[in-house]
Amino acid sequence: MPMAWTKAFLATLLFTVAITGSRAQSVESDSAGTSLTCLSSLPPMALKTNLLYDAVLVPTIGIEVSVYGPWTVSLDWFYTWISSDSHHRYWQGYGGYIGVRHYWGEQPFTGHHAGLYALGLTYDVEWGGRGYQAAKFGWGGGVEYGYSLPVSSRLNLDFSLGLGFQDGEYKEYLPADDNTGHYLWQSTRKRHWWGPTKAEVSLKWILGPLKVKKGDGR
Repeated sequence: MPMAWTKAFLATLLFTVAITGSRAQSVESDSAGTSLTCLSSLPPMALKTNLLYDAVLVPTIGIEVSVYGPWTVSLDWFYTWISSDSHHRYWQGYGGYIGVRHYWGEQPFTGHHAGLYALGLTYDVEWGGRGYQAAKFGWGGGVEYGYSLPVSSRLNLDFSLGLGFQDGEYKEYLPADDNTGHYLWQSTRKRHWWGPTKAEVSLKWILGPLKVKKGDGR
């Protein structure tokens, strides 16, 4: 199941890059007759990773694409599958975010921004004792606000926080005392969470043109 979701995300990511990249295939010649690839039609986009998630061994990858001037759409995916049966250690989970943002900076993906996002995730977490496992895929969404700080011409550091809700169902369990590797179900609970559902300190690598006009529909 985790591999299927990972393949689906990678396929979506490659499809997005292919569609946006196909707009940059027009070719023109300079005065010497040399063929030049015209990149002006490539929309601004950024590849990114959330350093907060990466720091706790939950690798992330994402893409954000400018769709209309200061407006962007983004797709993020996180995945980890760490386990140690003998020590009852499980740090497993995968899911992602899809969102839309509005930026107030003069450059793509810079300055203050606000937006909306939806999320989906599943997990299994145990650290030597009581464990928590998602009984089904959880869903949620919210609003976010942040600031994207340029650290070089092509790299930005993006800080953002999202507030919203997350619904889901999870199981509590305990490892059996007979060293059989079995686990004892304790309860199944509903989660209806309102509060922070997204935290981001992302490193962004900006591709495409660095300057766009406000309201430009490219």
